[in-house]
Amino acid sequence: MTQDNDRVELLWRDARPGLSTDRVVVAAVEVADEEGLAGLSMRKVAERLGFTTMSLYRHVPSRDHLVDLMRDAVLGEPTSDDPDAPWRQRLETAVRQGWELRRRHPWLAEERSTRHVPGPNALAHYEHLLSILASTPLPPAEVVATAGLLGRFLDAEALALVEAARAERETGISDEEFWSARDALWSRMSNYPTLTALWEAGAFDQPDPFEFGLARLLDSIELRVQQREVTRDETCAVCGTPIPQPPSGRPRTYCSRRCQQRAYRTRNR
Repeated sequence: MTQDNDRVELLWRDARPGLSTDRVVVAAVEVADEEGLAGLSMRKVAERLGFTTMSLYRHVPSRDHLVDLMRDAVLGEPTSDDPDAPWRQRLETAVRQGWELRRRHPWLAEERSTRHVPGPNALAHYEHLLSILASTPLPPAEVVATAGLLGRFLDAEALALVEAARAERETGISDEEFWSARDALWSRMSNYPTLTALWEAGAFDQPDPFEFGLARLLDSIELRVQQREVTRDETCAVCGTPIPQPPSGRPRTYCSRRCQQRAYRTRNR
C-alpha cells in the first residue's frame, strides 16, 4: 500500500528546478521508442544520460515507476474539441488521437494491466473519452464498457506494430521478405480451395486494419446509441436493464432501489 502511495506522489510531483526526474523520463522514452519496453532498462537510460545506474534510483525508485512516468509524459493533456459537435465526430477524433500517440510510442500498448496507477494526463484522457460517451443515451455501465472496448482496440492494433518491429529487429528482415521466402508453404495452398480463391481474388490485400476496425466499431456504437435512444424511457437510467412500466401513473426510472441509490450518490458528490 505504501508503494502505491509513493507512485501517486511521484506521478503528481511538482516540477522543481534542478530535479532530474524529467530528464530520466525523456531519456527512457527515447530508449523505449527505439527498442520497445523489452529493451528498456535502468542501465540503458543511465548510459544515455551519462550517469551511473544507481544515480537514477535517487529520482525514480524502480523501472515500474519509470514506466508509469513515461506513460503519463507521452500522453500529455488531451486536445480540446468542440463539445457541440456530433458525438460520433468527437469520438472518432479522440480515438484517432490515441492511435497517433501509439504509432509514435507503440510501447504504450505493451504492458496493459488493471493495476497501473494512472497519472493526471492518463485520467484527463479517460475523462475526455467518458464525457463524449456520457453525452449519448448509453447508460453508465455501457459508457464505461464502450470506453474499455475502444482502448483495447487501440492497444491491439499498436501491439501488431510492436511485434512487427521486434521481429524485424531480431531477424533483420521485414514481414514482407519473411513471407515471400515461404515457397514451400505457398506450393501447398491448392489443398485449401476457399483460401486459394480468396488469395487469387486479392482478399489479403487488406485496407488499413486500423481504419477498417475503427469504422466498424463506430458503426456498432452508433447502432447501440440509436437503440438506446428508442428505449431509454423503458430502461434503467443507471444499468440499462429493461423496466416493466406500470399501466398508469408515474413511469419508473430505475430497475431497483440499489440503482436509485447509486444515482442519488452520483448526483450529490
